[in-house]
Amino acid sequence: MLSQRTFSIIKPDAVRKGYSAAILAEIEKAGFKIVSIKRLSISKAQAEGFYYVHAARPFFGELTEFMSSGPIFPMVLEKDNAIADLRKLMGATNPAQAEEGTIRKKFASSIGENAIHGSDAEDTAAFEIGYFFAGHELK
Repeated sequence: MLSQRTFSIIKPDAVRKGYSAAILAEIEKAGFKIVSIKRLSISKAQAEGFYYVHAARPFFGELTEFMSSGPIFPMVLEKDNAIADLRKLMGATNPAQAEEGTIRKKFASSIGENAIHGSDAEDTAAFEIGYFFAGHELK
C-alpha cells in the first residue's frame, strides 16, 4: 500500500506519567514519520466533539472528562499501511490483553487510561486529522 496518514493522540495519563518521549520513540522506531505534532489541552466540549461517534455509549462522559483532564499530544503520522500498523503497535484497548512489546502493554494502566489513541479507518483518520490540524500544518 502507498504511503498513508493516520492520526494519534498521546493521552493525558501517559503525558502525566512522563511517557510521551518514550511513546514517540516507539512510533518512530516502527517507521512512522511524524508529519505534525502539538501539545495542547482541550475542553470537555472539544473532547465531546472529537468523540461524538461515541455519544450514546455509557463510557462517553468518563472518556471526555478524562481526555480534557490534562495536556495531550495529537499528531499526524505517515508510512505505508499507517492505520493498520499503528493499531498493531498500540495493542489491544485493554492493556491486560495487549501483546508484549505494544505501547499499551508498556505504558497503559487500564481500558480507560490506555495511553494512546489511533484512528481505526481512513474516513476516521481524515475527520480526526481535520479536527486538530489545519491544512497548512500538514506539509
